[in-house]
Amino acid sequence: MKLDKKRFFVGILGFFMILGFVWAEEGMWLLNQLPGLKLAEKGFNIDVAKIYNPSAPSITDAIVLLGGGTAELVSEQGLLLTNHHVAFGAVQRVSTSGTDFISKGFLAETLRDEIEAPGYSASILMKMEDVTKAVLEGAGKIKDLVKRQKTIDQKIQKMTDGIEKGKSDISANIASMYEGKQYILFVFKRYDDVRVVYVPPAAIGNYGGEIDNWMWPRHTGDFSFMRIYMAPDGSGRKYHQDNVPLKPRYWLKVAGEGLKEGDQTFIMGYPGFTSRYRTSFAVDYSYRHQYPETIALYSDTINLLQSFEKDGLKAKMKVAGLIKGLSNGMKKSQGNVDGMGRTGFVEQKKAFERELMGFLQKDPALIKKYGHILGEIEQLYQKVIVTKAYEDALAGMGGRLCGTLMSIASQAYGVAAERAKPKSERDPRFSEKDIERTVSRLQYGYMSYYEPADKALLQAALRRAQDLPEDMRIKALESLLGGEGIDAFLDKAYEQSKLKDVEFARTLFGKSVQELKNQNDPFINLAAELYPEKEAQRKKDEAFAASISQLRKQYIDALYTWKGADMYPDANRTIRFSFGPVKGYAPRDAVVYKPFTTIKGAIEKRTAQEPFDLPQSVVDLWQARDFGRWACPTLQDVPIAFTHMVDSTGGNSGSPVLNANGELVGILFDGNYEAMTGDWQYDAEIQRSISVDIRYVMFITEKLGKATRILKEMKL
Repeated sequence: MKLDKKRFFVGILGFFMILGFVWAEEGMWLLNQLPGLKLAEKGFNIDVAKIYNPSAPSITDAIVLLGGGTAELVSEQGLLLTNHHVAFGAVQRVSTSGTDFISKGFLAETLRDEIEAPGYSASILMKMEDVTKAVLEGAGKIKDLVKRQKTIDQKIQKMTDGIEKGKSDISANIASMYEGKQYILFVFKRYDDVRVVYVPPAAIGNYGGEIDNWMWPRHTGDFSFMRIYMAPDGSGRKYHQDNVPLKPRYWLKVAGEGLKEGDQTFIMGYPGFTSRYRTSFAVDYSYRHQYPETIALYSDTINLLQSFEKDGLKAKMKVAGLIKGLSNGMKKSQGNVDGMGRTGFVEQKKAFERELMGFLQKDPALIKKYGHILGEIEQLYQKVIVTKAYEDALAGMGGRLCGTLMSIASQAYGVAAERAKPKSERDPRFSEKDIERTVSRLQYGYMSYYEPADKALLQAALRRAQDLPEDMRIKALESLLGGEGIDAFLDKAYEQSKLKDVEFARTLFGKSVQELKNQNDPFINLAAELYPEKEAQRKKDEAFAASISQLRKQYIDALYTWKGADMYPDANRTIRFSFGPVKGYAPRDAVVYKPFTTIKGAIEKRTAQEPFDLPQSVVDLWQARDFGRWACPTLQDVPIAFTHMVDSTGGNSGSPVLNANGELVGILFDGNYEAMTGDWQYDAEIQRSISVDIRYVMFITEKLGKATRILKEMKL
């Protein structure tokens, strides 16, 4: 697969040079771009073909898309290594039955003892292909931007449906690169039977908790072992007693020698989303509106959910997953606010755009072609700001923060309403296969259902709607908010609804709109009343997306005209490659951080109370210098975590860290707080990824977990 430079490479290098960034370590690169990185000149001993090779086994075959993160295959029996926080959802769901595996940890003594990871699927890349020509063919002739984008989306859905048809273990995704200037097809083999093998206790895997989250120095053993199972014929299928461990094409080997400062590293994984080519208006909108409002909402919701932890172990386990996710998102948003404010990032962007306009104004043809872009983008964001409060409240009546029952009712009604439309008028993303998958996974949502907390979430969502200014009220809620009142509605709804039964909920996704209304369920009735406003808002969002996407494409073209350079596309949950050396950093005046932490540092933090409750057995091992083979001769201790210059973001959690020879030396699990703006820009001076050292992983697995069978399986 080869990119057409005239069409697809993005001209951004000048931007990064202006802002004082270092080019070398920056980039979340597509696999087809690896030959151009000249890795041998940067200290790598491994051949590019060993990293990615479409026609032969390579490291890429060991990289797994797992839940919201990444994992890697580390044995010939489908053993997975990932982060403790990536596996957390599985452990939390299993713990809702009454055993606290989060605090205690879990070890399967044999294959037979490995337990199902509810709701987890593992996907391994089979193929990637540039399909730009097929996707865009004929679209350029459509003048209406909404219709054009809808045509593209419909074509993408048709292509992916065709690939997946009749293949229950195959999934396909066509991802947009460079704001729709390129489209790449990714085809995966999916395995729906993932099991838990070894999870260390939270006092290891979540040591430091939210206090240390995103911070350095870090002493968290953020790792877990899981396993992929397949049917005996090699196909992927759901959990079944006859399934057998996966036989992978390739698996990673642990390095015989540990890392030291300056050593080159690389990661491969599935980073979430970055916005590095967005304008000052996008930055300003996030800085002044999106991030502060997210912080306030998540903070209130966390406090609400934590109030139910006192109800007992089961209640605590049921709300644990949502609390952890919200806490992580809240701290990242706060880090962005702090970082943007500290660096004057909005003004930096505006200064850059003034330089761009100065360049364009020197050529009448260029100013005519591109001079309108920034002004039109600004107008679009101004319109969004005016109606944001209404749109957020409306969106909140159906998402995860309004409770499980209301969320499922909204999903079911939305499916029925889409089916009722002619195919040409449906949302292009509508897919019967996706609906079937949603229905099959409903039970996992119910594992976190705790009625008092669910009721409180919906109550909070309704009160947010009630607090809107009069000219922004959600019309569908007027009678409820002005009539019987929120509390009376909630009491009746939770008493009368059948949605608390997952089997009943499954049947709803096969019913028509009228059949749903005939259920006379309070949640379904409310979803039906909200639907017209939600549909109107969806169309408005559709128009905004089409307009802003077209302007962003033109903005990228303008930048290319000005600065021209080859560049990587923004991250979008597709597999990427990043590299950089082990290196510390200086976050502020007179402060210098070294790149490694050790068990000694973990003990120095220890208070014997959560979240700094390092097990006494680890302290005993350290005092006895019982490190086994996992100590670093230079540090004279077992290294826990390290910082390195690989470019990463959310979704890279669990990505394997490999050395210059392609051997496993760690697992990425975080970024540093000082560089939370990394999704908007890369700053080589302070941006670092934080990874757990493989030596600590194996030390804990062997010495604390007594999981010697895992070491043997990994050929250690």
